[in-house]
Amino acid sequence: MLLGLDVKDFAVIEGVSLPFGAGLTVFTGETGAGKSLVVEALGFALGERAGVDWIRPGARKMEAEARFSSASLDDAARGRFAVTGDFFAVRRELDQRGRSRAFINGHPVSVSELCAYCDGLVDFHGQHEHQTLARNAAQLELLDRFASNSALLDKTRDAWRRRQAALARLEASRLSREEKERLLDLYGFQLSEIDKAALRPGEEAEIEAALPRLKNADRLRALSSSAHELLYSGEAAAVERLGAAARAAQELAALDVSLGRPAELIAQAQSAIEEAAGELAALRDGPDADPGLLDELLSRQDKISRTIKKYGGSAEAALALAQTLKAKIADLEDSDEREEELKKTAADAEKELSALCAQLHEKRFAAAKKLSALVLSEIAPLGFGEVRFSVSVEMDESSPGPAGADRAEFLFSPNAGQPARPLKNIASGGEMSRVMLGIKAALSGADRVETLVFDEVDAGVGGVVGRLVGEKMRRISESRQVLCVTHLPQVAAWADAHFAVSKTESRGRTVVAASAVEGPARAAEIARMLGGSSQASQAGLKHAKELLRECAG
Repeated sequence: MLLGLDVKDFAVIEGVSLPFGAGLTVFTGETGAGKSLVVEALGFALGERAGVDWIRPGARKMEAEARFSSASLDDAARGRFAVTGDFFAVRRELDQRGRSRAFINGHPVSVSELCAYCDGLVDFHGQHEHQTLARNAAQLELLDRFASNSALLDKTRDAWRRRQAALARLEASRLSREEKERLLDLYGFQLSEIDKAALRPGEEAEIEAALPRLKNADRLRALSSSAHELLYSGEAAAVERLGAAARAAQELAALDVSLGRPAELIAQAQSAIEEAAGELAALRDGPDADPGLLDELLSRQDKISRTIKKYGGSAEAALALAQTLKAKIADLEDSDEREEELKKTAADAEKELSALCAQLHEKRFAAAKKLSALVLSEIAPLGFGEVRFSVSVEMDESSPGPAGADRAEFLFSPNAGQPARPLKNIASGGEMSRVMLGIKAALSGADRVETLVFDEVDAGVGGVVGRLVGEKMRRISESRQVLCVTHLPQVAAWADAHFAVSKTESRGRTVVAASAVEGPARAAEIARMLGGSSQASQAGLKHAKELLRECAG
């Protein structure tokens, strides 16, 4: 459940903080007051796209934070985001450079992660959803939600992918003889180049490490000889002076055992110098520069570089490609023998997909009858005459897809004597609003989403029907939290909580504010909505109070 929403510098919202509770919450205000901005800010917090032009003029960034009951999180999410209390926060920011940042309970996440974790927290139903509801794909999706078909749909999608892959392999096996020969020549040439290169992972790095010593062999021998001579030759040889210092330090330690540390350190230095001298001597007395070996390594380095540049960018990638090429060559060489095997694989995949499509159809067909009756019972009281509603499901076995082989169509007739026709062809805006509300009411028991948001879905609905729509929303809110942006007093009167949204001027700028209204203030807002003006008359106030009393009763 949504517990609160804080919005800052979002469009003309300078800053609002809204608490939410269970039941039905409505937002009202004059046309253009910014009621829908609250819904858009909530969508932004949960990962919806937004442009930098939405940032309030003069602000550096916009942000929105939504707080939800932690009961909706699973144990894995609780652990990852260190959720220990009764709620967790989701926050999103967007700055003037278009950089977006998102956080769950203070932990940074990507926007895609934000959307994944927040999926299922809120279900938005906007003014434009009427267009979505008219699409057959959306109608099929609603039917599947009602039928709880997600697991069967996953199996069907997997089977469809396997069938497509099997058909693709079968088609590839039926290449013309000329095309097979061409591919065999190409793959054979590529494999030969990689094999001839005799690539070994790590070899390029080894060559890079060896080249400096080979290129500078003479200079290395001269320097090592000079360093060794400085240690051991002449009156000022470092080894002789260090020996004298060691003897003096040992005498010092003999006089006072507490002064033995210098002798220990000098002894360590002698050991290190002897080890260094040994390595210098080995380098000095080592083999002379070998121009042949240097040329060999440079040539090998060039061959490796050209090969991996051509075949993947690394030795590992080129060797992996070689394995792929071998498999392709084997497939082409055995294509005639394998065609029968591939035909069987494709036929088995087709059979599996067909069986799953049949199962899906049976479930959809049974669910369509139940959904038809349930939606009809929900919309019949919403101001229709002899309304009819049904869900048609037809199966076309010849063209299955990832969602099966069915096509769903919502059929509707608002009046007696009219045949039921596709909803998209005959429903007006107001009728579509009521049908959609009925569908949401029917699906509310099957959905796991706890919060439903309706943004002026009562558009095109009149007063009497509006009251029925409000009553329907109130009933849905008994099992789900419902937020509704509305222009109808007959809807607003059913609310458990009521926010009035207004637009004012502050320091030469337009600012949107939202404040909770109760008691007389709420009656005044309902009266304003009834009268269609900013001022409520005494008659309007009386009517508003009566409406509130009736809806509360």
